[in-house]
Amino acid sequence: MNYVANLIFAIILIIGIGYFAKNVKKLIRNIKLGTAVDLSDNKPQRWKNMALIALGQSKMVRRPIAGLLHVIVYVGFIIINIEVLEIVIDGLFGTHRVFSSIGSAYGVLIGSFEILAVLVFVSVILFWIRRNIIKLNRFWKNEMTSWPKNDANYILYFEMVLMMLFLIMNATDVPFQNMNSGNVISQYIAPIFSGFSESTIHLIERAAWWMHIVGILIFLNYLYFSKHLHILLAFPNTYYGKLTPKGQFNNLEAVTKEVKMMMDPNIDPFAAPPEGTEGQMPAKFGASDVQDLNWVSLLNAYTCTECGRCTSECPANQTGKKLSPRKIMMDTRDRLEEVGKNIDANKGEFKDDGKQLLDNYITREELWACTSCNACVEACPVSIDPLSIILEMRRYLVMEQSAAPVELNNMMTNIENNGAPWPYNQMDRLNWKNE
Repeated sequence: MNYVANLIFAIILIIGIGYFAKNVKKLIRNIKLGTAVDLSDNKPQRWKNMALIALGQSKMVRRPIAGLLHVIVYVGFIIINIEVLEIVIDGLFGTHRVFSSIGSAYGVLIGSFEILAVLVFVSVILFWIRRNIIKLNRFWKNEMTSWPKNDANYILYFEMVLMMLFLIMNATDVPFQNMNSGNVISQYIAPIFSGFSESTIHLIERAAWWMHIVGILIFLNYLYFSKHLHILLAFPNTYYGKLTPKGQFNNLEAVTKEVKMMMDPNIDPFAAPPEGTEGQMPAKFGASDVQDLNWVSLLNAYTCTECGRCTSECPANQTGKKLSPRKIMMDTRDRLEEVGKNIDANKGEFKDDGKQLLDNYITREELWACTSCNACVEACPVSIDPLSIILEMRRYLVMEQSAAPVELNNMMTNIENNGAPWPYNQMDRLNWKNE
């Protein structure tokens, strides 16, 4: 009978991990739809950023209450699931608490897990209250439709159930309780089951054990469809985060070369381009769809936690403008998912669906409302850069469609004609001093 249970466990494990691997492969494929960008520079700083921001939660704790609760949930949930390794070994080989052989250290380990489980449970409840009863404003913006709100709650329910199953599993494990070591919390839950027969208690323990591991596999595979994908992607996202000064605009190499040629008096403007340099100008300036963005921006979109810190710090949003940096990231991810499904449906090839990120998802009004102040970039706890997407889409509007607002077009015309943003020629520029 044990062999049958072990076989069933192995099948469930293979299906769960296999489906997760399939989704990871699709995730990588979608991210690679973005344009190439070289981020191999300054590796020590990148590793440091990943350690401090993703692992150390340094930006998360800038808001102390939410930060502390998040650290408890994050650390607690990850550490508690170290026990999953023991469950996997027990499930595959028919052992029971295989790590208990390490002696008293096992009791200390499980005891700390139980304390963390309670802390996680309490923190998750407080998160639920903040989101659903207190209704913090950043959780109830226009872009937070039914799915984003429900998704956040589903994760909270998942975590509460998994923590309860962990404690019930320990409380009904009679040999573990008899050890009198490690049952720091579960010893107070065990009396609830004292009136049950030994076989019933064992059945409850086995049910909790199975539900716990199956629940973890379901949670793991749900991540791909959830904003909580950041649990995995926060690490690469912070590693590949922008290292250049905030606000530094990237130049297009092809345009830079053209300008240098125009300024070189020794260059014949009518000469044919040097051999081998044809076609070096990009096919499109800026971005109108997700495939035009670089792959880091697409990684950003999948990493977005939808916490709303960026939007709550955005001055344009605070003054009633339509722009929400969080919505920019959510729209980018939604469009990327749509493109990915298109590719899946057409045997690996994208077929034009008549849609694009610009206009169909993100409006021009949103793009031009941005002040490019970088408040959203500074606020993000996992180094997401919504501004890079906004600027690339603006670049497309200006350089491909000449569709900038009138005020901006006037300014650029003045710079071209007068060498300054003001409508005065260079000879008249200092006339104000005579007034």
